Amino acid sequence: MTRRLRYQVAVSLDGFIARPNGDYDWIVADPAIDFNALYKQFDIAVMGRKTYAPVAAMEGHGAMPGIQVYVFSSTLSPATYPGVSIVNDDPLTVVAELKKKGGKDIWLFGGGELFRSLLDAGLVDTVEVALMPVLLGSGIPLLPPGADAKLVLTDLKRLPTSGTVVLAYTVEGSRAAAPQIAYVKPPGKSKQKRATTGKSRQAKKRVEKPRRRSSR
Repeated sequence: MTRRLRYQVAVSLDGFIARPNGDYDWIVADPAIDFNALYKQFDIAVMGRKTYAPVAAMEGHGAMPGIQVYVFSSTLSPATYPGVSIVNDDPLTVVAELKKKGGKDIWLFGGGELFRSLLDAGLVDTVEVALMPVLLGSGIPLLPPGADAKLVLTDLKRLPTSGTVVLAYTVEGSRAAAPQIAYVKPPGKSKQKRATTGKSRQAKKRVEKPRRRSSR
């Protein structure tokens, strides 16, 4: 069974995945998102040069622990970016071959132009977006103009704290359904944990109290 190529990305309410200069400072954080659980679903990430540019400034040149990062570029030097694979070959051929190999899912990290070419080639299986409550007005679009594609909704999660809505779609025609959104923590989980911890401490005090009295 071929593994899925999943376009998993944050997007503004007006359809942009980054500012015109590539910045992601507008992305809203939410404590309900378990990033460790999200990252464990993938062992490969693919992205274009423009998407990688701000990522490269991070520690380790944007390398992701446990995930092999492929950056498609004809201008970047592989020696300059250790920890990632700079690829000058045709993305369609490379991704098609990666999908045939065993392993976890492949994270299509961006950007829109790479998404468009892979979608037109029939290689994208799912579109999963975290819809942020932000209007950018301009920027890099989720998808450049081109042929249309029909999507089938498979899961939806609303995050009241930040106002983010997470949506998962299967690209119509793909044999691989989009996964359930399992990296979003159930609402009230942390509150329940704190309440349980508090009750345990109170019970412990009640047990210890008569012990102190009997030792007098």
